[in-house]
Amino acid sequence: MLYRDLGTSGLKVSEIGFGCASWWGQPAFSERDAIGLVDLALDRGITLFDTGPAYSRGAAEGRLGRALSNHRTDDLIISTKAGTTFHQGRVVRDMSPPAIEASLLKSLGRLGLKQVSLMQLHGPSAAELTEPFLAFLGGLKRKGLTRLIGVNSFDPLVIAKAISLPEIDVVMLDYNLLRPERASLIAEARRAGKGVLAGMPLAMGHTGRKVMQIRAPRDIWYALRALRHHRRDIVDGARFDFLDRFEGLTGSQAALAWVLENEHIASAVTGTTRTKHLIENLRASGLELPEPLRLQIAKAQSEIPR
Repeated sequence: MLYRDLGTSGLKVSEIGFGCASWWGQPAFSERDAIGLVDLALDRGITLFDTGPAYSRGAAEGRLGRALSNHRTDDLIISTKAGTTFHQGRVVRDMSPPAIEASLLKSLGRLGLKQVSLMQLHGPSAAELTEPFLAFLGGLKRKGLTRLIGVNSFDPLVIAKAISLPEIDVVMLDYNLLRPERASLIAEARRAGKGVLAGMPLAMGHTGRKVMQIRAPRDIWYALRALRHHRRDIVDGARFDFLDRFEGLTGSQAALAWVLENEHIASAVTGTTRTKHLIENLRASGLELPEPLRLQIAKAQSEIPR
């Protein structure tokens, strides 16, 4: 596993991060298997674990806390979110300072930590990033509840605003084969000294329509989510069905290697519920894309309607 600087924070992170969300945190997925994946990730050098209080219907943070309870966490980067929670069967959004602090305190309890490495605002609007609000966030750092403050958003306008703010240390945005246009924002973020995390680096399995390959009950859950929220990505992702036909690497490895070719990305954060898939992802660290494949990817990207 290779490691990269998280902006100018002084921290280093594994260039592959483990996303603790979605089916991984669902009660329907065996907790023993979920913890086994975390154990394997730690054994293979992953140091960044990303979760949130609204993930997996509110169950992901507690599961990660239990997974980490038998491990030293001093050298790990544990990231969670604030601004969204899961309550009475739905995701509730509240970016008010009292709600943010209360959410962070509950997250620390579920994770079994006194401080998280990174607290990311989960989908704030640009208008909410006011001077008083930023001063409040600084107070959370002074209290020792979080080491760094970040913004997790897939809205380019919000990320651009976050990049301009000295109080924000890290940005997490959707960067993958279907979103090459994010490269300019990523470069701008690094010029500003921000750490940059790539969310959805595998485009949620939409490349090559992997998300529609049904092998187990969990795949039905992912497919239904894709059909409900990401139909355009399924269509665009079909252009990349050549990835799994290239000799010497898998489609997932090619997708991750493409993301990590951007030197400004600190870590590509992806989740999985399969041991084979996790090992496959880990082998993308340090992998160099063959030039013919890189050109084929660029051609497919140029054909996506913008």
